[in-house]
Amino acid sequence: MSLWPVYTGEREPHDGIAELPAPPPWRDFDGGPELATPAADGDSSAASPDRRHRARTYRATEQAVQLVNAALYLRRPLLVTGPPGSGKSSLAYAVARELRLGPVLRWNITSRTTLHDGLYQYDPLSRLYAASREPVVSREPGGSREPVASREPAAPGPGARGEDSNLQDHLRLGPLGTALLPYRRPRALLIDEIDKSDLDLPNDLLNILEEGQYEIPELARAARHTPVAEVMTDGTDDRVAVTRGRVRCRAFPFVVLTSNGEREFPPAFLRRCVRLELHQPRDAHLESIVRAHLGEPDAYAKELIARFLSRGTGGELATDQLLNAIYLTGASGLDTASRDELAEQLMPYLSRTQDDDEF
Repeated sequence: MSLWPVYTGEREPHDGIAELPAPPPWRDFDGGPELATPAADGDSSAASPDRRHRARTYRATEQAVQLVNAALYLRRPLLVTGPPGSGKSSLAYAVARELRLGPVLRWNITSRTTLHDGLYQYDPLSRLYAASREPVVSREPGGSREPVASREPAAPGPGARGEDSNLQDHLRLGPLGTALLPYRRPRALLIDEIDKSDLDLPNDLLNILEEGQYEIPELARAARHTPVAEVMTDGTDDRVAVTRGRVRCRAFPFVVLTSNGEREFPPAFLRRCVRLELHQPRDAHLESIVRAHLGEPDAYAKELIARFLSRGTGGELATDQLLNAIYLTGASGLDTASRDELAEQLMPYLSRTQDDDEF
């Protein structure tokens, strides 16, 4: 029996993801062999204290809960747009924590990022160097084999069986490539700030996210001699088997693409995404965020919340500015005037819509 909503935004971690219904027929994937979900602390960087805190304290809106579940049910990426500090990235960590999806795979996008960067990294120079350090075995006329200390560097030959087998030691899957492995449960993949990418990247992602599979040409070429390669995954030194250079997902990953709204995306890309727009939290929602991070707000913290909300029409502010101000102005030894001055300095507008910048 299926469960709605699978993600609630409120519960402690649970196994509700197992109750997802079968995917729509056009989003059904059959990759294998099936892989178990990694432990939540398997990737030390993804399990850092700050990210665990963000996952535990995130407070999702009702709209966010509905659209996260829509993305999970439809096996579609979730495109999250909103101003800085609105919780776009934290949403991925919160969902992964509640649904026990393992460490979040994070792909940070810049103007130089390519699709290849997300799928896998291959280092031919390290492979060439390693090949140059391997002893060469020579045959004597009588049939004995004598090792030679070293050999001159040479490009790895496509027909060399030993060198093909070493190829896997110089290749590691990227965040996107790892997310598309045939895991039993969907992995959580955060593609952060997709709007900062080159113009071609969203279109390049279309086929991968639609088909749920990709090929590693270096492994495909070596498949004659090494049909199964053990390659490292993103974030850990764990290895997984890749057969004939082809990877196909089993459970489509929970993909969160974040955008600050700095550019428009192609219609073909948008129609393949579930779209969520986040806004700066207001009133009770903002107070619940403060409570989750810093405990019950005192009288001065509530005053700062009110000031923060009243200034919201004058320019762009981020929630973490308010959290910083409440945390720091709670230090002992500050009088009221000093606290007010410090709070003002900690909460400047990120962008302006009017000239007045006074409390």
